[in-house]
Amino acid sequence: MKKFFLSALVAVVILSGQSGLADGTNAVVTDLNALVSKVNAKIQTGATTEKDFADELKGFDVLYAKYQSLKTEEVAQILMMKAQLYLEVIDAPSGDPEKAEASLLQIKHDLPDTASGKRVDAILDSLKGQIAAERIRDTLVVGATFPGFDEKDVAGKPLSLASYRGKVVLVDFWATWCGPCVAELPNVTATYQKYHDQGFDIIGVSLDEDQPTLERFLQENHIPWQQFYDGKKWDNRLAVKYGVNVTPTTYLLDGDGKIIGLNLRGPALAAAVATALAKK
Repeated sequence: MKKFFLSALVAVVILSGQSGLADGTNAVVTDLNALVSKVNAKIQTGATTEKDFADELKGFDVLYAKYQSLKTEEVAQILMMKAQLYLEVIDAPSGDPEKAEASLLQIKHDLPDTASGKRVDAILDSLKGQIAAERIRDTLVVGATFPGFDEKDVAGKPLSLASYRGKVVLVDFWATWCGPCVAELPNVTATYQKYHDQGFDIIGVSLDEDQPTLERFLQENHIPWQQFYDGKKWDNRLAVKYGVNVTPTTYLLDGDGKIIGLNLRGPALAAAVATALAKK
């Protein structure tokens, strides 16, 4: 489940299916409408990568170069639309806030007197956390050592990654309100039951807000592994520490705490666990 950027960026929301800016007949609006229509068409095909939208991204740059001397709000919307494309479509569900930031900074520099220019600082402030999270995620790749932590679990017992050293461990960021997390749970549970006695374990990081709801869910679904919970949802300490903004997010670690798999689902999880245990 995606943590959406709450966009007040533009009058047009790409995902809404609108064709462009509201009423207007000037050349900027006409050209921007045409470009947004192309973006919408690609969204409908399931396009999500920067490569998929290479022509449209170049189109925003061409439009801006063509009209930037006008210094109007409509011109600012060209850069806003490009930023929104990076935030809400490209590399979904996490987006690419750093590249969105570049377009927003350009508005601040070139078009400070427009309506968008006057609110761009507030938008940039709202992106700081996303950019920091993205930079953290960029370091958590296969082969990297997963940073440790020392906390208490939902039952108040000590919970540290160091105490699991020597085991193959799945660190699972999830929540009871996350549909995909709940849907994947039978597979995670089956993998745990099959390989736990061979040295596999799980650490859950719950992004729930209500402890009784979490505890009831754990009991009803017979989930025995430790859970970290602080009731802060997306501001969960460990979620922030590891740049998590999407659930489920999982990291599979070897006995030395190195990342050997990310976001493994279905049979891929059990296969990776079996391979890792065979190497111990």
